[in-house]
Amino acid sequence: MDFWFAKSARDCKRTSLDYKLARLNIDDMIELFFWPTPNGMKPLIFLYETGLKYGLTPVDINRGEQFTQRFLKIAPNGRIPAIVDSVPAGGGSPVSVFESGAILIYLAEKVGALLPQSLRARTEVLEWMMWQMAGLGPMLGQNHHFNVYAPEKVPYAIRRYNDEASRLYAVLDQRLAEREFICTDYTISDIACYPWVDRHERHQINLDDFPNVRRWFNGISERPAVIEAYREAKTVNVGAPVTKASHNVLFGQTAETVRKVATKIRK
Repeated sequence: MDFWFAKSARDCKRTSLDYKLARLNIDDMIELFFWPTPNGMKPLIFLYETGLKYGLTPVDINRGEQFTQRFLKIAPNGRIPAIVDSVPAGGGSPVSVFESGAILIYLAEKVGALLPQSLRARTEVLEWMMWQMAGLGPMLGQNHHFNVYAPEKVPYAIRRYNDEASRLYAVLDQRLAEREFICTDYTISDIACYPWVDRHERHQINLDDFPNVRRWFNGISERPAVIEAYREAKTVNVGAPVTKASHNVLFGQTAETVRKVATKIRK
């Protein structure tokens, strides 16, 4: 079993998925179940920005660890990231949260940071959070899939998602035309969008065509917390190529596979 210990305020302990799910370490306030995808990067960046103490457990999605029975108990959709808060507000038993947007909101409310309290400012941040969750992330994900992972080229799908990616980048570019960040200050809306824009080359996007996005992207790329989060992410996965086996794991799930696992869990 592999252990890794850090020595900063954001000390993290890394162990195998099965071990951590069987025995969550209450010394870690937040346990992050992680793989370095855009969605996985969101809570890791937040943890570095705020200095919350956390433990990090890699969930190798190429090997199907996200579909293990134990992981599905805290993340029933079988997707990373997920967290377990061993010291929730108000006390009581640990709280688990899945879905990256829900995690960011939960953590922001926990520490009172990166999510405004006033009605109008909070609403604005949540609007752009939902824009990322419902639009930017899913559409860029489909763009990447049909450009890179699809077993055969589908011209209509490629054109459709390339056009939609370009449109979404234009929406963000217009939003950033007269402001430094997506909302009034740096918030979880920026953290939610940044990891997806970080993969702009995979989306067939030239940031020179979106100068406001480029300026925003460059600024966030220089934040110490973002640099450190990506540095740690590289120690989790060095970018191993997707094989035929991992392709089937990532993209071969159906209703039947969900039902089979659910049946095992109930037993």
